[in-house]
Amino acid sequence: MIILTLNCGSSSAKYQVYDWKNKNVLANGIVERVGQSDSLIEHNRTGETPYTLKHSCPDHKEAIQLIINTIIDPEVGAISDINQIKAVGHRVVQGGEKFNKSLIIDKEALDTFKEVQDLAPLHNPANILGIEAAQEVLPSVPHCAIMDTAWHQTMPESAYIYALPYEWYEKYNVRRYGYHGTSFLYVSKRTSVLLGKDPLETNAIICHIGNGASICAVKNGISVDTSMGLTPLEGLVMGTRSGDFDPAIIFYLMNKTELKPDEIEKALNKKSGVLGISGKYIDRRDIQKAAAEGDARSQLALDIEVYRLKKYIGAYAAALGRVDALVFTAGVGEMAPAIRTRILDGLDNIGISADLDKSMLSHTRNTETDITKEGSATKVFVIPTDEELVMTEDTYALMAGTYDVHTHFTYSFQDKHYINKVREAGLKRDLESQPELASIIAKIPE
Repeated sequence: MIILTLNCGSSSAKYQVYDWKNKNVLANGIVERVGQSDSLIEHNRTGETPYTLKHSCPDHKEAIQLIINTIIDPEVGAISDINQIKAVGHRVVQGGEKFNKSLIIDKEALDTFKEVQDLAPLHNPANILGIEAAQEVLPSVPHCAIMDTAWHQTMPESAYIYALPYEWYEKYNVRRYGYHGTSFLYVSKRTSVLLGKDPLETNAIICHIGNGASICAVKNGISVDTSMGLTPLEGLVMGTRSGDFDPAIIFYLMNKTELKPDEIEKALNKKSGVLGISGKYIDRRDIQKAAAEGDARSQLALDIEVYRLKKYIGAYAAALGRVDALVFTAGVGEMAPAIRTRILDGLDNIGISADLDKSMLSHTRNTETDITKEGSATKVFVIPTDEELVMTEDTYALMAGTYDVHTHFTYSFQDKHYINKVREAGLKRDLESQPELASIIAKIPE
């Protein structure tokens, strides 16, 4: 059985092709610049040389048709027939309060996603376009929604209700929703495996740091607080998003300038964060290089990002009381050891002691690493996330009728003997170039 997963952005469509019977990723890739004349597909068949093709995709329907054509192509494809695809799993960023777990998409669900799309203006409209386009291209298979907000529906009112007029919540659903839930679910379950603990007895602070970034407090295996709020704008400093700031700044600027609300919103979402501070860069590799070469604003961008993360880690440590593990994941969390190490430096006073030399060694997406300092009360891990696997397993379980909310459901990656075949092969290559990596690979308790 083949399961296709799709993650559609405003101008992109990521995909993965998964062979359920053999538990193996057959291919993955992305269509970029959807809606532009120079759109293209980057396709990676497992074990083969990546394939790139320029192809005009004026809309998401054309992009998804291009994906289908590519994955069944006799030369570069991963499967022989479109009919091998038995289900499609879709990432949906915002599901509102109505859903606390994944579901098979029907009209009611799609209508709900449309009702709340203004809560995730950079994501939900594209997610919806992707669903509707895929339903047209693949009309005879079930389409499932895996929602980032579902994971956070366990937060208590004291964490998700803002200190605003309560009727705003009652009438307009103004509350904290949280995002990156699919990633947090995977990483939380893997953290329990590495600790040798029951997931429902595990407390962890998980830092998902990429272009979008958020942090989650996990108590007894469930989300009890997170940094993103009504929309993905609140919280940490991100690539182009501001994170926390005084909301009175908006009114101050409107009085001082001719900026309109939509212009300010655009600036907060697309021109702020490390881009806004540095004035040039979004990619942390570029920012670190510029800072090393003496660019003061790039250095400041890094300083602010690190400081904000330290503050949240301290706050969540206080909220949880006992922290079994501090975990880093996503692009920056996994692959920017210099930034991660700066965040970790000085957390000893709250019982979180990392070996900073080990942290600098951890630079891989192919294995979980343990960078804890001997004697630390709290473990420190780097765990590469796998949102696509969560999407695939939810989709299959929905089809099989075995799915349930994550506290009553067991994923394959919760087995201590679980192996990701693609990452296993990738780790062998990593160890050839980074043999020292072997010394920090996390060991699973027997």
